[in-house]
Amino acid sequence: MRNAHLTLDPAFTVGPVPHRLFGSFVEHMGRCVYTGIYEPGHAAADDRGFRTDVLQMVRELGPTVVRYPGGNFVSGFDWEDSVGPRAERPRRIDRAWRSVETNQFGLAEFDEWAREVGTETMMAVNLGTRGLQDACNLLEYTNHAGGTKYSDLRIAHGTKDPLDIKLWCLGNEMDGPWQVGHKTAHEYARLAAETGRAMRLIDPDIELVACGSSSRAMPTFGSWESTVLEECYDVVDYVSCHAYYEESEGDVGSFLASAVDMDAFIEEVVATADAVRARGKHRKRINISFDEWNVWYISRPHHDPSAKPWDVAPRVIEDEYSVTDAVVVGTLLNSLLRHGDRVTIGCQAQLVNVIGLLRSEPDGPAWKQTIAHPFEQVRHLAKGEILQVQASGDRYESAKYGDAEIVDAAATHDPETGTVTLFLANRDLEQPARVEVGLRGFGAERVVSATTLHAGEDQDRHTTNNQANPTAVQPRPLADVELTGGTATVVLPPLSWSVVQFAGAPA
Repeated sequence: MRNAHLTLDPAFTVGPVPHRLFGSFVEHMGRCVYTGIYEPGHAAADDRGFRTDVLQMVRELGPTVVRYPGGNFVSGFDWEDSVGPRAERPRRIDRAWRSVETNQFGLAEFDEWAREVGTETMMAVNLGTRGLQDACNLLEYTNHAGGTKYSDLRIAHGTKDPLDIKLWCLGNEMDGPWQVGHKTAHEYARLAAETGRAMRLIDPDIELVACGSSSRAMPTFGSWESTVLEECYDVVDYVSCHAYYEESEGDVGSFLASAVDMDAFIEEVVATADAVRARGKHRKRINISFDEWNVWYISRPHHDPSAKPWDVAPRVIEDEYSVTDAVVVGTLLNSLLRHGDRVTIGCQAQLVNVIGLLRSEPDGPAWKQTIAHPFEQVRHLAKGEILQVQASGDRYESAKYGDAEIVDAAATHDPETGTVTLFLANRDLEQPARVEVGLRGFGAERVVSATTLHAGEDQDRHTTNNQANPTAVQPRPLADVELTGGTATVVLPPLSWSVVQFAGAPA
């Protein structure tokens, strides 16, 4: 059996759990929108075309913010195409994904859908093929009360009140050569700074996200962030991070250690931002918007072989996620929590079908993928303060990311209720892990709940949820939890994601 010891104390915290850390992402890509969240004519569709089966599952997941409308899509998007009467909206070529966008679901529909879900909109502007003036026009359309060209256009389209969108991305992955309108760091930095300043003249209360590196592996990583922030520091509030992970053949150990890479990525971006702060003698701190992250099998074919160029809503990167993937996603959520003092926005990409937490079929059912369960649990159970976790115990060496703990952990404490919540992953494929946790400082009295997600009987680490068996993998009760004299002992199954809550004394 593997072993780990965790030391926690209510006096040693990272900071409050950020409300926006548990976001998602809706891009006009593949079937995320069309036959994902929107499918008029489906048996479960309401009179607006929203799939109510998907809507209910999204409510259960509870994303606190949803980034829209891209993604690579936004760098060629003309926002004016997506507003006004549907019959008058043009069909356009989407160069990013070589498909056709019908614009039958647009800005007004997304705003209404987001309000129905109960989430905040994180809007991205096109700094690929467009720029400052178009971003300002869009902001005027969404946020100005009335009496001007674009605010009156919104009113004429049937939306009297401003949408009041406060969170804005200044482009998407502009460091990437694949991006329509790809720019150098200097080119992007000037455009982002100019656009951000102009947008703040229209609405001083907005928050702005500058594009950081598309991954830690980008050749310009570090220098990109430094150049962009030197120009934009006083204009923006956040710099973005994006990261996707997959299992390479024969190297599951590195895949399970993906959070080690995410930890390093975050810490390096924080260090770069703080160095720019010091050089410029700035007072505020730039935080991180980790607004694209997930498991994505990039090495696999991205498209359905039957799809043709310029199809509408083709099947694109519809990965089916396993037990292993769910455990990794749990560790990535732990990484974000561990850095919640600086990572204050997070968006797991994407919400439906396209590397989705949810899957749906045209004219068919919808279901939760394995990776939806860790997201839903952390979203609803991480409350109050993020605790510093001092961990010791068994470790292993991964080929790609080096040294990794067998047990990956994060923890929160809600002073109002006294509840302590542990989020635990056992990375060992074969052996259980015994975890000792000191809880004396919390007045822990009893175990409130304990669940685990792992391969059950007649399953293995590759088992997935699918249309034939949509609930094959989900959290189950975890029996091996004891609390004696302020010390908890938890035995984690091999390759598992577990959540344990303890009742403690309220502050």
